Amino acid sequence: MSEINPDKIAQLIAEAEGLLNSAEDIEQLKSLRSQIIGDDSELTKLNASIKDLPNDQKAEAGKLVGQAKGKISSRYAEVEAKLAAEFKNQQLKKESVDMSAYANLTQQGARHPLTLMMEQVSDAFVGMGWEIAEGPELESEWFNFDALNFDQDHPARAMQDTFFVSPLDAKLVLRTHTSPVQVRSMLERDIPIYVLCPGRVFRTDELDSTHTPVFHQVEGLAIDKGLTMADLKGTLEHFARKMFGEEAEIRLRPSYFPFTEPSAELDVWHPQAKGGPRWVEWGGCGMVNPNVLRASGIDPEEYSGFAFGMGIERTLMFRNGVLDMRDMVEGDMRFARQFGVRV
Repeated sequence: MSEINPDKIAQLIAEAEGLLNSAEDIEQLKSLRSQIIGDDSELTKLNASIKDLPNDQKAEAGKLVGQAKGKISSRYAEVEAKLAAEFKNQQLKKESVDMSAYANLTQQGARHPLTLMMEQVSDAFVGMGWEIAEGPELESEWFNFDALNFDQDHPARAMQDTFFVSPLDAKLVLRTHTSPVQVRSMLERDIPIYVLCPGRVFRTDELDSTHTPVFHQVEGLAIDKGLTMADLKGTLEHFARKMFGEEAEIRLRPSYFPFTEPSAELDVWHPQAKGGPRWVEWGGCGMVNPNVLRASGIDPEEYSGFAFGMGIERTLMFRNGVLDMRDMVEGDMRFARQFGVRV
């Protein structure tokens, strides 16, 4: 009797069904394919042996094997479709989002308010046709003091005010103001000169609520024919209104600075000040001292100029009601975000 008979075929179908039912996932089913209907299956081997049967048995044997192979292949396809659907459902469950759950949002950062204010100041002067000038923070003592008419025994040169860089005979300092950028501008640029000099400066102050050893200044310089204190006052009034609103006013009080003559302290009427409108001391200004013009190779008989400067941190404090300067340097995002997230 041939091995290809109904009993044998029924046995192979039952074994294949058992293997198909044992598959727990699509990957396991694929690994069983060769054993069920592939080249290694018993059914495939029987099909290959049909050629060795007597001619009168080949037709019947081929029919049995073909029907069995079709039945097993159909069942394999059913199981494969079922396991594939289960796998897809599992993936969808993993990727599902619970819309009722609280969103885990990444906190958005914010640019530092000092940076924003320096850009606002720069924009105000660029709008008037001025240029932005920059210079090195490690500066020659000549640019930082001598060219600005500071005497050799001026208190600002003392170690308690200035960071001197070793070796001392190199005469290098961390700039104490951005005025050296003004001197460099007078040496490098053609007249007329209208430049704004924002930047970081250094003083040997202790960090407390009103002082910091590293802070920011913005200074302006104008050199042209016929400039007077009236031009200075008009420029500063326009600047004050850009910073504090159209109701802002300024006043100038006589003072002394080595690099300007006459010199004045600049006060601003701050209509939105915390606690009510009031005058606030904002900075210093004046007409450029003829000695400073001469040090930069400019004839004070032909040209005149005015200059001014103020601290960015101090401006932020009284404009926005910041009470402690340490809040500006500690890097706490909560401080920056209260000024708004702006690009």
